[in-house]
Amino acid sequence: MIDIRPIAYVIGRILIVFAILMLAPAVIDYRAGLENGFDFLQCAILTGSVGALLALATQNALGQGLDTRQAYVLTVAIWGIVPMFAALPFYFGAPQLTSTDAYFEAVSGITGTGSTVIIGLDALPTGTNLWRGLLNWLGGLGIAFVAMIFLPLMRVGGMQYFRTEGFDTFGKALPRAADIAKQLLFVYAGLTVICGMVYTAVGMTTIDAVVHAMATISTGGFSPSDESFTKYAGAGEYAGALFMVLASLPFLRYVQLVSGAPMALWRDVQVWGFLRILACGVAAVALWRVVSSDMGLEPAFRETLFNLTSILTGTAFFSGEFLGWSGFVLIVAFVLGLIGGCSGSSSGALTVFRVQVSMAALWAQIKMITNPNRISPVRYAGRTVQEDVLNSLILFVSGYVLIIGVLTVALSLMGIDPVSALFGVWASLGNIGYHFGPLTAATGTARDFPDAAKWVLILAMLMGRLGLLAVLVLALPRFWRA
Repeated sequence: MIDIRPIAYVIGRILIVFAILMLAPAVIDYRAGLENGFDFLQCAILTGSVGALLALATQNALGQGLDTRQAYVLTVAIWGIVPMFAALPFYFGAPQLTSTDAYFEAVSGITGTGSTVIIGLDALPTGTNLWRGLLNWLGGLGIAFVAMIFLPLMRVGGMQYFRTEGFDTFGKALPRAADIAKQLLFVYAGLTVICGMVYTAVGMTTIDAVVHAMATISTGGFSPSDESFTKYAGAGEYAGALFMVLASLPFLRYVQLVSGAPMALWRDVQVWGFLRILACGVAAVALWRVVSSDMGLEPAFRETLFNLTSILTGTAFFSGEFLGWSGFVLIVAFVLGLIGGCSGSSSGALTVFRVQVSMAALWAQIKMITNPNRISPVRYAGRTVQEDVLNSLILFVSGYVLIIGVLTVALSLMGIDPVSALFGVWASLGNIGYHFGPLTAATGTARDFPDAAKWVLILAMLMGRLGLLAVLVLALPRFWRA
């Protein structure tokens, strides 16, 4: 059996942190004379009490190391249990969502998906919008930490390729985890502060700049406005695109950068691949829009750059008439959404690394077919990709495509039209956030999905964020018997 005490202890400590952070929106709304401030205070007390009890009851586990199975359970438990408490302000306070909608909103925020069920964001209390931004920011920080340390060691989706560059800490009480976390927090917070300052300079109000900055660096996409970045067309779109790109690069490279190894980022094959994919997509769609409409080159380029960057990075911001896109431009957007940002960042979907290695494996197989006597190992960034990495990666890519099909069929059986079902799963599994189709055309949100469908999308968000297998492996009886 798995010793769950270390897992419960970590969750308890996390809940205490969330309770403390709930006090910020509580104070803001209280000073504004809103009852929502008292609602946040009550949620903070409840969350903090549960967290304290968990931590106290399991404090004898303090200092114990984590084995691989515990890491799987902890990773899934954090993103499954913590949103239950993060959802409390949405349920008891404004906008007083149903339990399903509140949990959907919290999961979407913490996983960095950016889908929402709320209409009228501009009218929400400032504290509620701040809390949505904090969920994005905290979730993105946790995701970056998991992507840097846990997934490579758990051998999820080929991420063990990065293990030699990472930190082999299991079985040693994660001795280097604290150092890594400090460096990551420094980079993450620094980028957020700089992003917020730039957003203020381009004309955002203080609360908009703060929430948008947290949602940008986390690639979470929760905006405090129904119009998202349409309110800040022009310089705001260029600034948003820049910081979304920065947030989608491997955080390990930033840690190496602040540690005195600046060339690691510059020489990263994945980073250059990411930039090339983005450039090709933007060029193709911008030219198509100029030729097929009366848009000028600069507006077409700017709007396309912002929206496609948002899709590729899985941030879920939008500007202009993006939600009305169709035809060729929507096909390009769909493909970019499948690819996603860089492995080791807070971006979701397949990630550029997995796509690059898959293409390399395909090319190696083609060369072997044309010349059977030739040995063509799969290479990436000058290194031979080991068989276990390749098998894990191919399994992930195949499973990703299969799950899109299975969940789309599941939504269709619930009476949802095929387009809305496909894009709903695409948006959730890839942590992209956008919704297209007849069901969502009126609002651009997931509000009109039936509750059963929302639970399917919640499952997709969790699987997409935690690397599919990290969730599915818990359903195997022998995992618990091992």
